[in-house]
Amino acid sequence: MVPRRRGRRPWHRSRAYRLARTAVLVTVLVTVVRCGHDMPHGGAARAGHAAAARPVPPPRPLPRSPATTLRVPSVDVDAPVVGVRLDSAHQLRTPPLDKPQLVGWYQDGPTPGETGTAIAVGHRDSRTGPAVFAALAQVPRGSRIEAGRADGRTAVYTVDRVRVFDRDDFPDKEVYGPSRRPELRILTCGGLYNRRTGYTSNVVVFAHLTATR
Repeated sequence: MVPRRRGRRPWHRSRAYRLARTAVLVTVLVTVVRCGHDMPHGGAARAGHAAAARPVPPPRPLPRSPATTLRVPSVDVDAPVVGVRLDSAHQLRTPPLDKPQLVGWYQDGPTPGETGTAIAVGHRDSRTGPAVFAALAQVPRGSRIEAGRADGRTAVYTVDRVRVFDRDDFPDKEVYGPSRRPELRILTCGGLYNRRTGYTSNVVVFAHLTATR
């Protein structure tokens, strides 16, 4: 069952995912994250030594095209994506609670492979059991994330790190800040669950674009 924090907004309407459009595209929106309902250059070859690997140039950013699917093979996620926007209170909506296997993509921010900080969100659990991002905290560094696009192309991201942040000490700028390259953040609830106060933390996956196809 998806928990609800007493006296506070539910997870899907909490400040955990409150974003303004400028938070992703231009500036950082100062937020306090809450989660109560339910993240060397290679040298020349030398004799007797293998040639050092040359750095791979980053892929060109992709033009705008909406996200359609999100795959995280390391934790068996292969989910359809729905676009989400801000509500009248400037809070980022999430997929419906009765469809816990959907991923929400902030559609007024960068699309897969576009320059900037793209945001995807999803539920950790539901009233019927684990949701799409139940295992998000277990995504290993260096693993890939594949975001399908409406134009048939795929943006492939590589995971830089996975962090669990206390909901009362959430680093807004680090998570939501603008980027000069295509990056992706995936967020869900994390930490311990208390029936009265909800989850204690947020899980955030940080990734950057490394390939397109």
